[in-house]
Amino acid sequence: MQPVVITIMGKDKTGIVDTLAKVVYQHGGNWQSSSFAHMAGMFTGFVEVQVPQDRHEELVAALNGLPDLEVQAVSLTGTTGSFNETLTVEVMGNDKPGIVQELTATLNQFNLNIVSFDSGVESAANWGSLMFKARARLAVPEAFNRDALQSALENLANDLVVDISTQE
Repeated sequence: MQPVVITIMGKDKTGIVDTLAKVVYQHGGNWQSSSFAHMAGMFTGFVEVQVPQDRHEELVAALNGLPDLEVQAVSLTGTTGSFNETLTVEVMGNDKPGIVQELTATLNQFNLNIVSFDSGVESAANWGSLMFKARARLAVPEAFNRDALQSALENLANDLVVDISTQE
């Protein structure tokens, strides 16, 4: 079996995930994990499947033939990185332009691999301004200084609340 990562994007409508799942199943694929989201009228996401190597090209062709969806499939070989621990970092503070760039630049300075990153803004109930919230799962290298990361993130803004926890 060969791992394949599939990304999709298209105008949101019912049945997209079911259609994708049927194509994967019809080509001998085994659905491993997925993440989907609805944003601004579009449906987007990605799926990791295991598929027999001799059926990979056939699966990709079938996926590319799906109507009204942009599909990309990438075969994976080998592994990457020497990360031995996973941390979850949650941040919350007043929204401002560039906050995601500042966060990701800081994470990059510490040589951290972003495994997942979810963010959004919502109205701060008592303040009337927008509150930025993000949650990142990070793979960290050996000899990682968690306290230094905490300080660096907190120094991005005086109102930024940072919580770092070990992922079990």
